[in-house]
Amino acid sequence: MTLTHTGTKTSTAPGQLCGIARKAAPRATMETLDRVSVSTELGLEGDFRGKLKKRKVTVLALEDWQAACAEINRPDLDWTVRRANLLVSGFALPRETGTRFAVGDLVLEVSGETDPCKRMEEAATGLEHALRPNWRGGVTCRVIKGAEITVSAPVLLVIAD
Repeated sequence: MTLTHTGTKTSTAPGQLCGIARKAAPRATMETLDRVSVSTELGLEGDFRGKLKKRKVTVLALEDWQAACAEINRPDLDWTVRRANLLVSGFALPRETGTRFAVGDLVLEVSGETDPCKRMEEAATGLEHALRPNWRGGVTCRVIKGAEITVSAPVLLVIAD
Protein backbone atom coordinates (compact mmCIF):
# COMPACT_ATOMS: atom_id res chain seq x y z
CA MET A 1 0.00 0.00 0.00
CA THR A 2 1.10 3.56 -0.56
CA LEU A 3 -0.09 6.88 0.75
CA THR A 4 -0.86 9.53 -1.87
CA HIS A 5 0.07 13.13 -1.17
CA THR A 6 -3.58 13.72 -0.18
CA GLY A 7 -3.33 11.10 2.57
CA THR A 8 -5.72 8.63 0.89
CA LYS A 9 -4.70 4.97 1.19
CA THR A 10 -4.56 3.36 -2.24
CA SER A 11 -3.43 0.14 -3.87
CA THR A 12 0.14 -0.02 -5.21
CA ALA A 13 -0.26 -0.90 -8.91
CA PRO A 14 -1.58 2.23 -10.63
CA GLY A 15 -3.42 2.32 -13.89
CA GLN A 16 -3.50 5.46 -16.01
CA LEU A 17 -6.07 7.95 -17.25
CA CYS A 18 -5.79 7.89 -21.04
CA GLY A 19 -8.80 9.94 -22.08
CA ILE A 20 -11.21 12.65 -20.95
CA ALA A 21 -14.42 13.52 -22.81
CA ARG A 22 -17.61 15.47 -22.21
CA LYS A 23 -20.79 16.41 -23.98
CA ALA A 24 -22.92 19.52 -23.54
CA ALA A 25 -26.24 17.71 -24.11
CA PRO A 26 -27.51 14.10 -24.30
CA ARG A 27 -26.95 13.63 -28.05
CA ALA A 28 -24.18 16.18 -28.49
CA THR A 29 -20.83 15.31 -30.03
CA MET A 30 -18.18 14.20 -27.55
CA GLU A 31 -15.43 16.76 -26.94
CA THR A 32 -12.06 15.32 -25.87
CA LEU A 33 -9.86 17.21 -23.41
CA ASP A 34 -6.37 16.95 -21.92
CA ARG A 35 -7.44 18.39 -18.56
CA VAL A 36 -10.67 19.16 -16.74
CA SER A 37 -11.99 20.19 -13.34
CA VAL A 38 -14.34 17.75 -11.64
CA SER A 39 -16.51 18.80 -8.70
CA THR A 40 -18.88 17.11 -6.27
CA GLU A 41 -21.64 19.48 -7.41
CA LEU A 42 -21.39 19.20 -11.20
CA GLY A 43 -19.12 16.30 -12.10
CA LEU A 44 -16.98 17.10 -15.15
CA GLU A 45 -17.00 20.81 -15.87
CA GLY A 46 -19.18 21.44 -18.94
CA ASP A 47 -20.70 17.93 -19.09
CA PHE A 48 -24.50 17.69 -18.96
CA ARG A 49 -24.39 14.47 -16.92
CA GLY A 50 -23.30 16.34 -13.79
CA LYS A 51 -26.91 17.36 -13.28
CA LEU A 52 -27.80 13.73 -12.55
CA LYS A 53 -27.35 12.83 -8.88
CA LYS A 54 -25.99 9.27 -9.17
CA ARG A 55 -24.31 9.58 -12.58
CA LYS A 56 -21.93 12.50 -12.32
CA VAL A 57 -19.02 10.74 -14.05
CA THR A 58 -18.82 7.63 -16.23
CA VAL A 59 -15.61 5.62 -16.54
CA LEU A 60 -14.64 3.04 -19.15
CA ALA A 61 -11.66 0.65 -19.08
CA LEU A 62 -9.68 0.57 -22.33
CA GLU A 63 -9.22 -3.19 -22.05
CA ASP A 64 -13.00 -3.74 -21.73
CA TRP A 65 -13.65 -1.45 -24.70
CA GLN A 66 -11.07 -3.28 -26.82
CA ALA A 67 -12.60 -6.67 -25.89
CA ALA A 68 -16.09 -5.50 -26.91
CA CYS A 69 -14.79 -4.05 -30.19
CA ALA A 70 -12.85 -7.25 -30.94
CA GLU A 71 -15.99 -9.30 -30.31
CA ILE A 72 -17.80 -7.44 -33.11
CA ASN A 73 -14.70 -7.18 -35.35
CA ARG A 74 -14.61 -3.37 -35.07
CA PRO A 75 -11.18 -2.49 -33.59
CA ASP A 76 -11.44 0.86 -35.42
CA LEU A 77 -14.13 2.29 -33.10
CA ASP A 78 -12.95 5.25 -31.04
CA TRP A 79 -13.63 5.03 -27.30
CA THR A 80 -15.76 8.18 -27.42
CA VAL A 81 -18.42 6.15 -29.25
CA ARG A 82 -19.17 4.74 -25.76
CA ARG A 83 -19.88 8.32 -24.59
CA ALA A 84 -18.03 7.84 -21.29
CA ASN A 85 -16.26 10.71 -19.52
CA LEU A 86 -13.03 8.99 -18.55
CA LEU A 87 -10.99 6.22 -20.18
CA VAL A 88 -8.56 4.32 -17.96
CA SER A 89 -5.99 1.66 -18.79
CA GLY A 90 -4.17 -0.90 -16.65
CA PHE A 91 -6.84 -0.66 -13.94
CA ALA A 92 -9.68 -3.15 -13.45
CA LEU A 93 -12.75 -1.04 -12.76
CA PRO A 94 -14.50 -2.08 -9.53
CA ARG A 95 -17.73 -4.01 -10.14
CA GLU A 96 -19.24 -3.27 -6.75
CA THR A 97 -21.23 -0.18 -5.78
CA GLY A 98 -19.66 1.87 -3.01
CA THR A 99 -16.09 1.02 -4.06
CA ARG A 100 -13.85 4.06 -4.33
CA PHE A 101 -10.94 4.78 -6.63
CA ALA A 102 -8.74 7.77 -7.29
CA VAL A 103 -7.82 9.44 -10.58
CA GLY A 104 -4.97 11.69 -9.55
CA ASP A 105 -6.44 13.66 -6.61
CA LEU A 106 -10.02 13.02 -7.74
CA VAL A 107 -11.88 10.40 -5.67
CA LEU A 108 -14.83 8.60 -7.27
CA GLU A 109 -17.33 6.13 -5.80
CA VAL A 110 -18.99 3.52 -8.01
CA SER A 111 -22.76 4.03 -8.01
CA GLY A 112 -23.50 1.34 -10.59
CA GLU A 113 -22.90 -0.17 -13.98
CA THR A 114 -23.14 1.99 -17.08
CA ASP A 115 -25.76 0.00 -18.94
CA PRO A 116 -25.24 -0.18 -22.70
CA CYS A 117 -28.16 1.34 -24.58
CA LYS A 118 -29.60 1.36 -28.10
CA ARG A 119 -27.22 4.19 -29.03
CA MET A 120 -24.42 1.60 -28.98
CA GLU A 121 -26.31 -0.49 -31.52
CA GLU A 122 -26.76 2.62 -33.68
CA ALA A 123 -22.98 3.13 -33.57
CA ALA A 124 -22.09 -0.45 -34.52
CA THR A 125 -24.09 -3.64 -34.97
CA GLY A 126 -23.65 -5.92 -31.96
CA LEU A 127 -21.90 -3.31 -29.77
CA GLU A 128 -24.72 -3.05 -27.23
CA HIS A 129 -24.60 -6.82 -26.62
CA ALA A 130 -20.77 -6.91 -26.62
CA LEU A 131 -20.67 -4.31 -23.81
CA ARG A 132 -23.05 -6.23 -21.51
CA PRO A 133 -20.86 -9.01 -20.01
CA ASN A 134 -19.07 -8.29 -16.73
CA TRP A 135 -19.75 -4.53 -16.73
CA ARG A 136 -17.71 -4.04 -19.93
CA GLY A 137 -19.67 -0.85 -20.61
CA GLY A 138 -18.04 0.84 -17.61
CA VAL A 139 -19.16 2.31 -14.31
CA THR A 140 -21.13 5.34 -13.21
CA CYS A 141 -19.67 7.26 -10.28
CA ARG A 142 -20.39 9.92 -7.72
CA VAL A 143 -17.64 12.43 -7.04
CA ILE A 144 -16.43 12.11 -3.44
CA LYS A 145 -13.54 14.58 -3.71
CA GLY A 146 -13.25 16.97 -6.63
CA ALA A 147 -9.99 17.89 -8.34
CA GLU A 148 -8.49 18.99 -11.61
CA ILE A 149 -7.31 15.96 -13.57
CA THR A 150 -5.11 15.52 -16.61
CA VAL A 151 -4.58 12.72 -19.10
CA SER A 152 -1.84 10.39 -17.76
CA ALA A 153 -2.95 10.80 -14.11
CA PRO A 154 -2.53 7.60 -12.07
CA VAL A 155 -5.63 5.53 -11.28
CA LEU A 156 -5.69 3.61 -8.00
CA LEU A 157 -8.16 1.69 -5.86
CA VAL A 158 -8.87 3.47 -2.56
CA ILE A 159 -8.55 1.17 0.45
CA ALA A 160 -10.95 1.90 3.31
CA ASP A 161 -9.42 2.44 6.75
